[in-house]
Amino acid sequence: MYSNIKKRTAGKRSRSSTQTTISRFFSGAGDPGEDVDQPRTRRRDLQGKGKKRLGSPDKGESLEKRVKLSPNRAELQEGNKHEKASSTKGTLSGATLEKLRGFSCSGSSDVSAPGARVSVEAPGVGDTEGTTGDRTAEMREDPEEEGSRHGQRVAPGISFGQFAQSGSRVGGAAKRSPPNPAGPNRRTKSIYTPLELQYMEIKKQHKDTVLCVECGYKYRFFGEDAEIAAKELDIFCHLDHNFMTASIPTHRLFVHVRRLVSQGYKVGVVKQTETSAIKASSTNKSSLFTRQLSALYTTSTLVGEDVNPLLKLGDLEQAEDVVQDSANSYLMCVNESWDRRSRELTVGLVVVQASVGDVMVDCFQDNPSRSELEARILRIQPVEILVPSDLSEVTMRLLRSIALSSVQADDRIRIEKRESTQFEYHTAMSTVKDFYANVSPQSGQGSSSFYLSLESQVICCLGPVIQYLTEFGLERVLLCSSSFKRLSSDADHMVFSATTMRNLEILCNQTTGTVKSSLLWVLDHTRTPFGKRLMKKWVSQPLTSAADILSRQDAVAEIMSSASSVLSTVEVLLTHLPDLERGLCSIYHMKCSTQEFYLVCNTLSRLSGELQALVPAVQSQLGSSLLKSLLLDTPQLLSPAQNFLKVLNENAAKKGDKTELFADLTDFPVIRERKAEIRAVLSDIMEHRREIRLVLRNQNFDFTTVSGQEFLIEVKNNMSSTVPPDWIKINSTKAVGRYHSPFIAERLRQLQRLREQLVIDCGREWIDFLRLFGESYYTLRRAVGHLATMDCLFSLAQVAKENGYCRPEVLEQQSCILIQEGRHPVINMLMGHQDQYVPNDTQLRGDGQRTMVITGPNMGGKSSYIRQVALLTIMTQLGSFIPAREASIGIVDGIFTRMGASDSISRGRSTFMEELVEASEILSRATPRSLVILDELGRGTSTHDGIAIAYATLEFFIRDEGLWIKDLMKGVERKGAGITLQRK
Repeated sequence: MYSNIKKRTAGKRSRSSTQTTISRFFSGAGDPGEDVDQPRTRRRDLQGKGKKRLGSPDKGESLEKRVKLSPNRAELQEGNKHEKASSTKGTLSGATLEKLRGFSCSGSSDVSAPGARVSVEAPGVGDTEGTTGDRTAEMREDPEEEGSRHGQRVAPGISFGQFAQSGSRVGGAAKRSPPNPAGPNRRTKSIYTPLELQYMEIKKQHKDTVLCVECGYKYRFFGEDAEIAAKELDIFCHLDHNFMTASIPTHRLFVHVRRLVSQGYKVGVVKQTETSAIKASSTNKSSLFTRQLSALYTTSTLVGEDVNPLLKLGDLEQAEDVVQDSANSYLMCVNESWDRRSRELTVGLVVVQASVGDVMVDCFQDNPSRSELEARILRIQPVEILVPSDLSEVTMRLLRSIALSSVQADDRIRIEKRESTQFEYHTAMSTVKDFYANVSPQSGQGSSSFYLSLESQVICCLGPVIQYLTEFGLERVLLCSSSFKRLSSDADHMVFSATTMRNLEILCNQTTGTVKSSLLWVLDHTRTPFGKRLMKKWVSQPLTSAADILSRQDAVAEIMSSASSVLSTVEVLLTHLPDLERGLCSIYHMKCSTQEFYLVCNTLSRLSGELQALVPAVQSQLGSSLLKSLLLDTPQLLSPAQNFLKVLNENAAKKGDKTELFADLTDFPVIRERKAEIRAVLSDIMEHRREIRLVLRNQNFDFTTVSGQEFLIEVKNNMSSTVPPDWIKINSTKAVGRYHSPFIAERLRQLQRLREQLVIDCGREWIDFLRLFGESYYTLRRAVGHLATMDCLFSLAQVAKENGYCRPEVLEQQSCILIQEGRHPVINMLMGHQDQYVPNDTQLRGDGQRTMVITGPNMGGKSSYIRQVALLTIMTQLGSFIPAREASIGIVDGIFTRMGASDSISRGRSTFMEELVEASEILSRATPRSLVILDELGRGTSTHDGIAIAYATLEFFIRDEGLWIKDLMKGVERKGAGITLQRK
C-alpha cells in the first residue's frame, strides 16, 4: 500500500513539474537569482485529419524539419542547446501569450526589464473556412538583448492592470483580446482565416456598423460586434480563432436586428451571394462563398423583408399589421448658419419618414435658446437626427438633452454626426442636382427642378439626407416633389411653442412621457395604423382656416347623427386593416416579401370593389361634402391594385415561392425559358427509368425521395448483386440500399444548378415587377390618405358621442372665447362617469372683458382651468367637438404658455432665467390673434421682484397701444400675488 501511495505521489510530482503556470514567468519577482523561463509552446489540432503534428525532439523529430517551420532559423539553432529542458515544459494557449506580451511592470524605470515580447509561430489555416492549424509559440526577448537573453531577470513590482479588462464578462463569456500570432497560414499566407479576412474587408468599409454575417444556417458576429451582440441580445460570446464570436439562427434575424436597432446601433446584414450548386460548377468551387452587405438598418430605416417578415398570412380579414414598428420613425436633418452682419441664426430642417413616404422641409430664424428648433423636434418626435460634425455646442447640447429625456432607453433619439463638408452649400447642391438630373416626370411626381425654390439651408440638409438614404437603398422616397410639405406654415396651422407642447401635454404627459393622459390619448380612437399617424398630425397642427374646420365639423356631425348604412359599412371596412401606408412604401422601395405584397394588394383590391358598390348610396344618402368627396374618389384611386393582383398565383404568394409566383408567364420570357430547361432535364431522368428497370429486372420500378434526396434507386439488400459497380451508394437501411447511377448524378447536378438559377431569375423579375408597381404608388398613397381621413373623422365622432361633447361655433371675424360649463377633456376622461369635475365658464371678448385674473388656494384648480381653455381651443380648431354645454371660439393663430418652475441645467439656466427667457420669447412672438397663458410668472426670485415682473408684464399687455390692444388674448397667473390674466 505504501508503495502504491509512493508511486501516486511521484506521478503527481512528475505531472506538476511539467505543468506550465503563469507563475513560471513571474518567478523573478520573488527570487532575483532565478533565470526567466523561455518555454516553447504548441497548440495541437485535435480534429484535423491528415495534419502532421509537431513531435517533440526527444521522439526523433529532426532539427531540420523544425527549422523549416520557423521564420527565424538562427534562433532555433541557438535554442537547440536547451531543447532537452524545453521538451519537458508545458504548453500555453495563444491568448495567454498575447496577454503576457502586453505585460508591464509598475516599478521604477531603472529596474524594469528590457521589452520582453512573445512571438507566436502559426503554420496556418487548415481548411477553406478558416480552421487554424498547429501553432508554435516561443518566449523571446528584445532583439537588442539577444546576446544575453539567458541572463535576464524579471523586475519586481508586477502590475496586473493589463488583465483587468480582459477579465470582464460579456454575455456569459470572458472578453479577451484576440491573439495576434505572427506566423502566416501555409496556404493563405495570413494569420487570419478566409472568413475572418472577408469580414475584415467589409468591416473596414462600415466601421460604425454592427455586422451580421450569414454563415449557412446562422448569422455570426465577430470581434467587438460579437461583444455588443452578447451584451444587448443576451447570447453567448466566445473566442474562435482570432476573434470573439456569437451567432443567431437565420429565422430569428428580424428579432435580433430590431433589438440592436432599438438600442441605437446601426446594423448591417451580410449575406452570401453564391449558391452551393452554382458554385460547385464554377472554376472557384474550392474558395470561400462570396458575401456582401445586403442591407443596413437604423431606427428610422427599418424597411425590408429581413426586419418585417410575414411568416403566417392566415385570414386576410383578421391579419395584423404587416410592419410591427412604432407609429412614427422620422429622420431629421439639422443645419444652421450664423449671419454676422444681421446677427441672425437661420436653421434648416429636412424631415423624412422613409417607411411611410412623408417628406417635410422647413427654414426659420431662431433665437439663442433654440426654442423654435426645440418646438419642432417635440412636435415631430424623430427617432434619428443627422447633424454636421461642426454643429454649434449650444444646439448639440439641446439635442443631447432631448435625446436623453426619454424614460426608456429604446425610445431615445439616435444622433449621427456626418462630415461637415456634406453640409456645405456647393457640395449639397451638387448632390441634389445629380440626384434629380435623371428623374423623368411621372404622374403625380411634379417637377424635377423644384429644389431651385428651396432655401439654401434646406438644400444643405437635403444633400446629406440623399447621401444617407442612398446607403440604405431608400432614396426613392425623395423623388416626388409633390410629397414635399412645409413643416410649419403659419398661414395654415396653429403655432405651438416647445413649452406649450410640454405644459399642455398635447402628445404625451410630463410624468411618464407616454401618450396616456394627453390630449392625443383622449381623441385617438382610430382603427388603423395610418389613421393613428394622421390623428397625431391633426392634434399637433390645428387648422386656422374656418372653412376647413367647419368641413370637418360637418362630417363629424353627420357621422354622429346619420342613420345611413353607408357609414356603418365603411366603419366596418376600416377594422382589422393592415398598415397599408407602410406596405405601399415597402413595395415602392422594392424591399417587400411576396406575402406582404399579396396582403397589401389584395386588401386594396377588396376595398376598391366594396367601396365602388357603395357609390350610389353615397351620392344619395350623405350630405357632408368632405365625406362624399372622400368616398367617391377612393374607389377610382384604388383600381390599379386589381391589375397587379391578377398576375399573381395566390398559393405561391402566400408561401413566398417566387418560382411559381406568376400565374401567366407571357410577360416573363426568362422564367419561361428556365422552366423549359428544367422540364427537359426532368424528362431525361424519367426516360432513364427504362434502363434502370432493365438492369434491375423490375418493370414496376420508380424513383424514391428520402430526406430531400431525389431520384433514389432503391434496391433490396438481397438483390444488391444486380447493382452495377459504377452506381453511387447514397444511403441504406437494414432492408434496402439507395443509389444514384452516373447518369442521374450528372443530371441531378444540372437540375440543382438550373433550379438555383431559376430562383435568381425569379428574384430579378420580382424586383422589376415591384418597380412597375411603383409607378402607381402615388395614386394608391392618395387613396390610403383618404381612408386615414375617414378613420380620424370616425374617431372624433366616437369621442364626441361617448362623452356628450357639443359642437363649438367657429367665428372667423371675431376674437372671443365664450365657453359655458366647459370641462378639462383629459380630467373628464380620467374621472369617467363619476361627474366630480365642476364645469367652468369662460367669458373673453374683444370688445368687452379682455383679461382674466384667477386667484385661489393651492390645489384649487387654477392651473387646470387655464389649461382647459387652451385645450378646448385646440380641439375646436382641429375640427372636434368639445366637452362643454355651449361654446363660441374665434380663430387663434398660436398658443404660448409659461407654466410651473423648472430649470435647464444642461443649458446652464437657473429656474429664474428659464422663466424669464420663456416670457421674453412669448412677448416677441405672440401676435394679436395669439392665446398666451402665464402661470406663476416670477416665482423663481424673491416675492417683491416676482410681483414686479408679473405686474410689469400684465401692464405691458393691457396698456401697450396698437398691436397688443386690438384682439390680443393673454393669460397670466402669479401664485403669490394671485395674478392670472387673460386679455383680448
